[in-house]
Amino acid sequence: MIEAQTLAPEAIFGQIAEHQHEQVVFCHDHETGLKAIIGIHNTVLGPALGGTRMWHYASDMEALNDVLRLSRGMTYKAAISGLNLGGGKAVIIGDAKTMKTEALLRKFGRFVKNL
Repeated sequence: MIEAQTLAPEAIFGQIAEHQHEQVVFCHDHETGLKAIIGIHNTVLGPALGGTRMWHYASDMEALNDVLRLSRGMTYKAAISGLNLGGGKAVIIGDAKTMKTEALLRKFGRFVKNL
């Protein structure tokens, strides 16, 4: 696990490579306060299946580690269930009690739709 303060590109790409992800998308919108990460682990069996977690992470690196772990798990869950789907997951960085607004969720939806 990488130290929370280590945000060098080498550390980020190292984590992505270690977890063998196809794609990781970092989403940011100043107006709504959205900070999110979408992880697509594997789409060999089909498009990525997965949900979104909104959590108040201690650091951006902690959020990255979580999305990588969760999306990899979705790949295995879909495969073992016999689904023709791959694995993906997203995390929104923030407190759901105070930050979850319609505008923020709509902006996040647009990022997902663009994939």
